[in-house]
Amino acid sequence: MISTDTLLRFALDLASAVTLEDRFERLIRAIRATVDCDAVVLLERKGETLLPLAQQGLMDDVMGRRFAITEHPRFTEICASYQPVRFSTGCTLPDPYDGMVAGHDDGLPVHACMGIPLYVQGEMLGVVTLDSMTPGVFDTLDSRALDIVGTMAAMSLNTAMLLARLEQKSKHAQELLVELSEEALNKEATEMVGQSQAMQTLKQHLELVAPADLAVLIEGETGVGKELVARTLHRSSKRADAPMVYVNCAAIPENLIESELFGHVKGAFTGADRDRVGKFTLAHGGTLFLDEIGELPLEAQGTLLRAIQNQEIQAVGKDQIEYVDVRIIAATNRDLKQEVAEKRFRADLYHRLSVFPIAVPPLRERNGDVLLLAGFFAEQLRRKFGLQQLTLSPQASDWLKAYRWPGNVRELEHVLSRAALLAKSETNQGITRIDPIHLSGLVDAFQQPEGVEIESSTVALLDTVEIQDLKQATEVFQRRCIEQALDQAQLNWAQAARSLGMDRANLVRLAKRLGIEVTKQRS
Repeated sequence: MISTDTLLRFALDLASAVTLEDRFERLIRAIRATVDCDAVVLLERKGETLLPLAQQGLMDDVMGRRFAITEHPRFTEICASYQPVRFSTGCTLPDPYDGMVAGHDDGLPVHACMGIPLYVQGEMLGVVTLDSMTPGVFDTLDSRALDIVGTMAAMSLNTAMLLARLEQKSKHAQELLVELSEEALNKEATEMVGQSQAMQTLKQHLELVAPADLAVLIEGETGVGKELVARTLHRSSKRADAPMVYVNCAAIPENLIESELFGHVKGAFTGADRDRVGKFTLAHGGTLFLDEIGELPLEAQGTLLRAIQNQEIQAVGKDQIEYVDVRIIAATNRDLKQEVAEKRFRADLYHRLSVFPIAVPPLRERNGDVLLLAGFFAEQLRRKFGLQQLTLSPQASDWLKAYRWPGNVRELEHVLSRAALLAKSETNQGITRIDPIHLSGLVDAFQQPEGVEIESSTVALLDTVEIQDLKQATEVFQRRCIEQALDQAQLNWAQAARSLGMDRANLVRLAKRLGIEVTKQRS
């Protein structure tokens, strides 16, 4: 018999349970305190499956099980009813917990079994099952009292599930805010500056593909602005109001790639001390930007391909599949066609990513854009350093136009940042002017490296650099410096790059443009 006082205590227990992290456990604890039993399970209904949310009295592995309702006659009967279902002592229907009750792993003896369907506004949220080793113990319970228990339990479950969803949304919003805040640092350049024919063509391609929601592969040398292109695509797309989440594929340790992309649950692996939401989930409804996609290991490429193809992911250590809606934009400074030919990149993933390939032109091919970009960066630097005015001398402009910019727009920005600081240190007030002497990166390129002899013809060209063809003089000097550095390094590209203070990949590209090739010996 369930007394009025017992029902009152049950209601008070439920009221306190919904505000706690263990609200599902508190719910079944309150039920067990109200209805005497040896085992109780709270299950959520998901379509035609029942998923355990909390349990007491059964083996721990029951929490990992998924019960198909149609495969368990007792569950089928409970889910077909609107009132509590008490199974007779002699019921021959197989019990879904047979062999799972603590202390009875060899099978269930004759026992009492009852199920309470939990409905809210006509919708079935789940089921509570109760088992007792005392046969017939549930037979004398008042039906009206059981209806009250079921109604209150259903309302409590509904509130608990609502709070869980709200907490998940809040957590997702906080993680997304952190992601976007970190990703937005140092992202001042949000405009694609340039009037060259190469840039006009690029902008036309972006206008064409942005609203189409197709996967885009952005290709180009280091420093050309591939990330800015991706941002422009996202801002012009139908997903502009949703987040764009950035992933640097080259910076993720190989053993953490799946965790980074798809998330993980606490305890999934050593060091997983809390649940983590993956980049795919954070980008749901928006854009996922996979930078340096060419650096992704082959083993991880297959996993990524499946996620992109099926638009579904599975967090590490989690059984459930999560469906996501993301647009993929990838970027690389590698020639992925060549990588595919040499078996370093999956052909199927390449074709999946390159539905609409976009090539970003290097700065040396953007005729007339160098000074436009220089002015853009100069104004940013003026504000950043608190200068009244920051200008470029005509000679400095000539140097900028003549230089080949192996590091592209990024190198231009860094050169001007250093130059602005150097010029600022020499200016007390008024106009701060950048002269050639302040262009440290360019000055180094035109000066003689230590231990390298320069031919007299090269010196003559450098002596007349401002009145002769500066571009030709620069290329002659660069070619000679690279040849000398390779000779001294015994044709070791990495060592030659270090001696010249350059990145190896940039040195190789520059040498190729200058007509320098290395096989067994320099030619």
